[in-house]
This record gives sequence, structure tokens and C-alpha cells, in this order.
Amino acid sequence: MHAQRLRQLRKERNLTQRNVADGLGIAESAYQIYEYANKKPGYDKLIALADYFDVSIDYLVGRTDNPSVNQ
Repeated sequence: MHAQRLRQLRKERNLTQRNVADGLGIAESAYQIYEYANKKPGYDKLIALADYFDVSIDYLVGRTDNPSVNQ
């Protein structure tokens, strides 16, 4: 996963790390681990992140530069 993408998405939406963590139902420190690329999220959290930011999983993992969710 591209941690830079998480940081960029969060900042574009004027959110704090706590805002995102609360939205995902995880601890702020758990979210920070993803954003600082210390650990990759599991399948369930990856889906939750994509849903939270309304982007595709492919965008989060760097397989495309198109953030649109495929319908």
C-alpha cells in the first residue's frame, strides 16, 4: 500500500489522523502505522480505507492513478 496516498487523501479532506481512525473504528496509533508505512493493513482494513476515502483499492495500493471506485 502507498502510505503517501493515505496521507494525501487525508490532507485533501482536511482530516486529522484521529478523524480517520475514529471513522474506521480503530486506534489513532493503528492508523498512524498504516500512514507511516510501518505495517500494511489487512484485507478488511484495506476495504474500510477505500470505502472511507471513496477510492478504489487499486488506487490505494498504487496499481492505478485513477482514484475512482469501479462500479
